[in-house]
Amino acid sequence: MIGILSDSHDNVDAIKKAVKYFNSHKVDLVIHAGDIISPFTVPEFSKLKAEFIGVYGNNDGEKRLLSLKFSEMNASLQELAEIKHNGKKIVVYHGTIQAVTNALIKSGLYDVVITGHTHKSDVKRVESTLVTNPGELCGYLSGEKTLALLDTEEMDVRIVRI
Repeated sequence: MIGILSDSHDNVDAIKKAVKYFNSHKVDLVIHAGDIISPFTVPEFSKLKAEFIGVYGNNDGEKRLLSLKFSEMNASLQELAEIKHNGKKIVVYHGTIQAVTNALIKSGLYDVVITGHTHKSDVKRVESTLVTNPGELCGYLSGEKTLALLDTEEMDVRIVRI
């Protein structure tokens, strides 16, 4: 099981709840689709009992320090992440440039495309590709704090309000 979140925007309380949720559901990988924002949030993510992979978002200003802090917990942040997990090819991109997102979806190279940026949760299939956005963990725009669980065996995503 993979835990997915995006757009946490320094909301430490929401990050704590997400970490608790993922740990209690024994996810083996957590993917963050961007807009973590500040390095002071990294200690909360370090409490995860799962591997962590993230991508930068358009609001992640202190990329160098974020990268350093995540590397200290043996985690990585990238502009775009390609992941192989349980035989599935997954790509993660914040979604800042829609043309890039569309190209990743239409490429046929990935089983799963994960984005963030819009702060709106979404799950859809485009031909054989599962496309998902977990929504916003911070809850600032929609008023709802959401994350997602991806079951790679069933190829199904569940959006969860926390």
